[in-house]
Amino acid sequence: MPTHYPVIIIGGGQAGLSMSYCLKERGMPHLVFERDRIGESWRTKRWDSFCLVTPNWQCKLPGFNYSGSDPHGFMKKDEIVTYIEEYAKSFQPPLHEGVTVNRLKKNDAGVFELSTTIGEYTADQVVIATGGYQDGKTPRIAERFSEDIFQVHSSDYKNGSMLPPGEVLVVGSGQSGCQIAEDLHLEGRKVHLCVGSAPRTARRYRGRDVVDWLHDMGYYNKPVHEHPLKERVRAKANHYVTGRDGGRDIDLRKFATEGMQLYGRLLEIKQGKLTFGDDLKQNLDRADEVANSIKATIDKYIHSMHITAPSEEPYKPLWVPEEPVKELEIANSGITSIVWCVGFTADYSWMEVPIFDGKGYPSHQRGVSTVPGIYFLGLPWQYTWGSGRFSGVAQDARYLAGYIEARHTAPQPGTTRGLNELALGS
Repeated sequence: MPTHYPVIIIGGGQAGLSMSYCLKERGMPHLVFERDRIGESWRTKRWDSFCLVTPNWQCKLPGFNYSGSDPHGFMKKDEIVTYIEEYAKSFQPPLHEGVTVNRLKKNDAGVFELSTTIGEYTADQVVIATGGYQDGKTPRIAERFSEDIFQVHSSDYKNGSMLPPGEVLVVGSGQSGCQIAEDLHLEGRKVHLCVGSAPRTARRYRGRDVVDWLHDMGYYNKPVHEHPLKERVRAKANHYVTGRDGGRDIDLRKFATEGMQLYGRLLEIKQGKLTFGDDLKQNLDRADEVANSIKATIDKYIHSMHITAPSEEPYKPLWVPEEPVKELEIANSGITSIVWCVGFTADYSWMEVPIFDGKGYPSHQRGVSTVPGIYFLGLPWQYTWGSGRFSGVAQDARYLAGYIEARHTAPQPGTTRGLNELALGS
């Protein structure tokens, strides 16, 4: 097998495969390295009841739209893996699984050198398609809990049976935190949930899935530079909702009426005592405000487009916290385990190229990095809200494929001068 390629793609998930499809479509020779198996995160980094939060019809990988019998349903974990596997079979990418790239650097000749577990490779251009959710992030405060408290990150949680008997503290109320809290709650476990500032959305509104409305309104194609927060939106948590059992709202207030204990943010642990922020009511209210704002935007769209749609009663909170619980003695709480749902970090330590900003985020414009020949694909809000999802990765991959092809066929710096010197006999 040759060791030099015009393009090497690192990552064999939906982003890397999408990039491979678009390059193969253009006749661009390339290679794909995947550290584990294709779609590995879907296989091993999700809990057993995990399913998509966006409808199946939004799965639109390049040349491979969802074609199943349930377009308005939500694929479960194993079905997502099958979808990705069938995608790869449909075009046979030049994929090498079980290959780790340990180092990437640019040599003096402007060629990228890759050290892998199967040898040394070089490439003219490289696409980093490892995604934005690589390593589970566990805060240092976890070190302060006693050893008899079982701790696990959301990426390693599977179901309640893996936890010891007793009550469970779930820290974080983004999509993972809320869905895992629900999973444990439905299993009959007593759940203590630390609620942060993540927004929520209704699952359905006025006769349709909210995603359907937002799609028609163009929200998933809105470029990041048109968002009110600009690039800062990339650090924001996604709206919590679920596709479980056909899809429904996640209403933490409802869970509270059923016995789930809600707190504000986890601030401290000292001498076996947990301290929480006085922000539970504020966080619940803000989540509701976002959900109601989305509904109001849909109402305006329905009115402006003269759409006939059923009416719906305004949301009424089922539960309002009274005096917030600010402290909790772990020994007296019944808590025996903690599930950390506080996000992920991206590991780029193997990349020896000057690309990253002060926070370690790759500097790029629509996936084109500040180092010529290096690209990123599959990042949340890379270009649009759909970029990190099945719905938007195709648009980003096609854009980068065109950019890569243009750079591949363009004369490289110094080429014209070299030819002229040769013609002159120099």
